[in-house]
Amino acid sequence: SSLGLDPEAVAAELGFDSSSANSIDGTASRDFAAEAAFVLAMVAVDLSRIAEEVIVWATAEFAYVTLDDAFSTGSSIMPQKKNPDVPELASGKTGRVNGHLIALLTLMKGQPLAYNKDNQEDKEPLFDTVDTVVDTLRIFADMATGITVKADAMRAAALQGYATATDLADYLVKRGLPFRDAHEAVAHAVRACDDLRCDLADLSVAQLRDISGLGDKANLIGDDVHAVLTLEGSVASRNHIGGTAPEQVKQAIAFARAALAE
Repeated sequence: SSLGLDPEAVAAELGFDSSSANSIDGTASRDFAAEAAFVLAMVAVDLSRIAEEVIVWATAEFAYVTLDDAFSTGSSIMPQKKNPDVPELASGKTGRVNGHLIALLTLMKGQPLAYNKDNQEDKEPLFDTVDTVVDTLRIFADMATGITVKADAMRAAALQGYATATDLADYLVKRGLPFRDAHEAVAHAVRACDDLRCDLADLSVAQLRDISGLGDKANLIGDDVHAVLTLEGSVASRNHIGGTAPEQVKQAIAFARAALAE
């Protein structure tokens, strides 16, 4: 402008950090809209991934969790079925939000610099993205309090597939056995369990030594081996940042709550 205006004063009154350093960029750019849409799309994708977990976990086949009736509906034809409405809708809304991001990027890709009337099409996808993600976050927060975890079912599932086989290998490595040999010894143990139809933790120390194929190194398997073959021992052994040990999980929860409080 040639009128001697003060862009910084106007920016301050409008609540912006500063005015635009380039007037053409100020009218032409929709980077802020696309960047906001991307961040919100990423939030929506993360919510969708959590939703997919809840949907699968709530099935009769898994039965890890149940959803409160307030966040589910009955089937129109199967009275015994409870549909996880909120997770399914959240997953569907993610496609809508992702589509808005692509719409914004496509809108801008053919634009020359400065303002064109096309740019007014940025409002609907941006505003709808914000509304959709905020609403989804709110209902997700409510839904989380309505999830009942079936710990026994989860524990039974975790016991399948010889989940502690890696722990047995780690145990042998800590006792000085090369990992290649430890890997082979565990394979022998798993094959034996297949034949006996039992879990690794069900094998005695004598059985583990006998079937390990370690020969004179079989005594590396000590009486303390069963401590690492339990689910609790396996989880607790991952006691490092980002690990599954209860102590680490509690610290992660505390950190998240502190970050939310800020």
